[in-house]
Amino acid sequence: MRRTQPIVLQMLANSINKNRVAHAYLFEGEKGTGKKEMGLLFAQTLFCEKPLDGMACQECTNCKRILKQNHPDVHLLEPDGLSIKKEQIKNLQEEFSKTGVESKKKIYIIIHSDKMTPNAANSLLKFLEEPNSETTAILITEQLHRILPTIISRCQIVSFQPLPKDVLKKQLLDEDVPSSMASLVVNLTNNYREALELSCDEWFAQARSIVLKLYEVLRKSPFQAMVKLQEDFYVHFKEKHQIDRALDLLLLIYKDLLYIQLDKKGQAAYPDQWSEWKSDALQASTNRLSEQMTNVLESKRKLNANMNAQLLLEQLVLKLQG
Repeated sequence: MRRTQPIVLQMLANSINKNRVAHAYLFEGEKGTGKKEMGLLFAQTLFCEKPLDGMACQECTNCKRILKQNHPDVHLLEPDGLSIKKEQIKNLQEEFSKTGVESKKKIYIIIHSDKMTPNAANSLLKFLEEPNSETTAILITEQLHRILPTIISRCQIVSFQPLPKDVLKKQLLDEDVPSSMASLVVNLTNNYREALELSCDEWFAQARSIVLKLYEVLRKSPFQAMVKLQEDFYVHFKEKHQIDRALDLLLLIYKDLLYIQLDKKGQAAYPDQWSEWKSDALQASTNRLSEQMTNVLESKRKLNANMNAQLLLEQLVLKLQG
């Protein structure tokens, strides 16, 4: 957490050290940014028997029980099916009306708090309006705009930043993901789990290869590119979401050509292709690369507007050649 969310960690540590813990926090940010993990770490620190530098030791009984989610005074609430229901909030309120089992403190963490039903949200609002001085609430969401404004106003908002690419890439390399694949997936997602799944997905590995081959023939002639579409592209990319992924992979190629011009290899999605693409990049104008990226993005927009995928791709190939 010190590397992935240093600002959040420092802010929460300061609130504990200065004895200014708020009665309610709202952790918001993209999927995979460590909100749940930070919530548990915050709970551990509040209950830790021997904190180190103001943070949880991770070794005491309380720290271990909270991590395993079996501490009697720390409660996690997640959607029951597709939503968090009023009955779940009611049960939580009843639990918190009792005295803490092992201390006066109690913490509850609501995962996907944006998925509360209207009745559940209104019940929680009443709970937040009359906070117990020893109770701390942590609401977690990836969809801040779906939380009731009246709930937001009663919480201290803590924003989580996307995981830095270099940190995510190092995590993948530590899992023995090949460097070329790690470089690609960190340009597609900030989520560690999703990045790891993509890295191990045979379909995705083939998708990378097919898109790279398409780019190679795009440099030769529109006819060859059209043949390539028929030979393996349409066979591999059948569903709408698969075609959208292919367009993402293609877009990253043109971004890399721009990075070559700017000498920013550290940001490359395909660093293993740089020596081969260097002459292409140096011969292309920045305006032309910008135009090609715009064409790919426009194709993504049309795809999501349900334009015929085959017609869309054939038009794109001609424009990229253009």
